Amino acid sequence: MSDNAPATAPVARPKTTGLHTGDAAPGCAKVDPIIVADGVTRSFGGITAVDVDHLEIPRGAITALIGPNGAGKTTLFNLLTGFDKPNEGTWSFDGRSLSGVPAHRVARMGLVRTFQLTKALGLLTVMDNMKLGQKGQVGERFWSSLIPALWRAQDTGIEDRALELLRKFKLDAKKDDFAASLSGGQRKLLEMARALMTEPTLVMLDEPMAGVNPALTQSLLEHILDLKDEGMTVLFVEHDMHMVRHIADWVVVMAEGRVVAEGAPDDVMRDPAVVDAYLGAHQELDLGVVTGRIPVVDADPTTDAAASAAVAETDLTAEGLAEADEEDRA
Repeated sequence: MSDNAPATAPVARPKTTGLHTGDAAPGCAKVDPIIVADGVTRSFGGITAVDVDHLEIPRGAITALIGPNGAGKTTLFNLLTGFDKPNEGTWSFDGRSLSGVPAHRVARMGLVRTFQLTKALGLLTVMDNMKLGQKGQVGERFWSSLIPALWRAQDTGIEDRALELLRKFKLDAKKDDFAASLSGGQRKLLEMARALMTEPTLVMLDEPMAGVNPALTQSLLEHILDLKDEGMTVLFVEHDMHMVRHIADWVVVMAEGRVVAEGAPDDVMRDPAVVDAYLGAHQELDLGVVTGRIPVVDADPTTDAAASAAVAETDLTAEGLAEADEEDRA
């Protein structure tokens, strides 16, 4: 796929509903939660970054975690996936406690995450990056690695699976290239593809669209929707509220480390407190249209499509309301 290929309109897919019980309030119970967190706090130098009283993430749905910069979203990701330790609190994944479980074991349990700044190993090829994501490789053990007959057949199978995923993400032509040669958007695709090598149950994506040009953004969005269609649960952080509205089934809003609102995207984005604190003065614009990710005809009906089309993305970038990737745009 060319980075300069024109963006296409997203294919509408049905939203998952009936995810919660009772009122859609912060910490509300879910019908079938895959993550349950209680009393999770994390402080840095006397500043509380995360203070989540209770949170449940619904299984089999796409949940967006939104909030202003500094709300604690990435810190919460780090805590849930074992990359950081809380001051207190407990949480479970698929009924199993994750308290104190290190990141590599969390991934083996079926919970994987990507990062806002991609972690592709630039001096390895795209194929080698993919193979690193496979669990349970016989050749990783010292004595077994000395006898190729013990691991060669498995390694061939791993390469076949990796190539299949690279074809899906349109990176197969790059399989022998160094990961450092990929554009920012292609590295995001590689990181997502590599995460799927673990055959996860839950995929957590930290700002998957940040710094990606419009041509590859649409591809990323379709892949996120595909994860759900393939039976996985998705939890992702995103700043483009209209993009959230297009693909998320459920939205969790954080501010100052706390969960301040939950609900279906349309309901959350009509919440005056959320609008005032987060969407701000540009709530009338569909950022998907501004960045070219969404055609004008598919603009959010609650926004001004004409105004969105007239605004230059560079204007919002200058105001900190959109991100640019100079490498992708060069």
